[in-house]
Amino acid sequence: MEAMTTLASQYLAATKPRIVALLVFTALIGMFLAAPNLPPWRALVFGTLGIWMASSSAAALNQLIDQRIDRVMARTAHRPLVTGTLTSRQVLVFALALGVAAMLVLALLVNWPTALLTFIGLIGYAVIYTAFLKRATPQNIVIGGLAGAIPPLLGWAAVTGMQSRVDWAYGLLLVLIVFAWTPPHFWSLAIFRREDYRRACIPMLPVVYGVEYTRWHVLAYTIILVLASLLPYLTGMSGLLYLGGAAVLGIAYLYYAVRLLRPPDERFAMSAFGYSIIYLIALFAFLLADHWLAAPVIRAGGYVFQRIG
Repeated sequence: MEAMTTLASQYLAATKPRIVALLVFTALIGMFLAAPNLPPWRALVFGTLGIWMASSSAAALNQLIDQRIDRVMARTAHRPLVTGTLTSRQVLVFALALGVAAMLVLALLVNWPTALLTFIGLIGYAVIYTAFLKRATPQNIVIGGLAGAIPPLLGWAAVTGMQSRVDWAYGLLLVLIVFAWTPPHFWSLAIFRREDYRRACIPMLPVVYGVEYTRWHVLAYTIILVLASLLPYLTGMSGLLYLGGAAVLGIAYLYYAVRLLRPPDERFAMSAFGYSIIYLIALFAFLLADHWLAAPVIRAGGYVFQRIG
């Protein structure tokens, strides 16, 4: 029994459960925002299950492809494929089984648009980013970040089936926020772990262009993120409760980004990385709180949508 529990924990570790939990959280918020009240139970239960399985499959394939890299990086040296507690064959079969099961659940029990978008996200992360972009360009996390930003759209699709232009507009708006969040989030980690990436021959931005250059990019993308975070209010998706929360969170993130230009110590990059996770969780929590507790100030398309027609 103990051996089975240990094996199960290794399979769980192969799915990067903490990262997947964050992805599924943003997908869940997308579901709740897409519904006037509570999402339909089938979309909520089977949509969450399918998105979780697909994200876990992509994470396992990522570890399978990145075995060589993981062996020389301190933060990934404990992963099951590196320690030998799981074999490549085991992880491959596990990842493919999860992926197929996810597509079946989403296509048969939710809807086809969700299944198709989830498949695109899975291929984008596990194949295009992991196998190609990660090793090809210092902008790997910017381009490849689109796959990791798609879960809110998946949650929205699970509820609505993406039947209208408003569904696409609001779903993609959530994707834009996560997409803008990904570079400053990941580059903060890359600054601290740059020697790991150098040993692994991965052309992360601080390895290729240096730490100073990366710090300025963190600031630039943080500004883009803060501006993008205002769009739910400007488009009528959310109201003043969200706007206030987004403003406070954004000011705090800008503090970290500016402070990172002249950090007090080497570990400050990890403090910025840690705050970035709190920021995303809290920002999406404010979206949900505003959706349930406060009516948006501007309805029927919002200020921006009214101005553009």
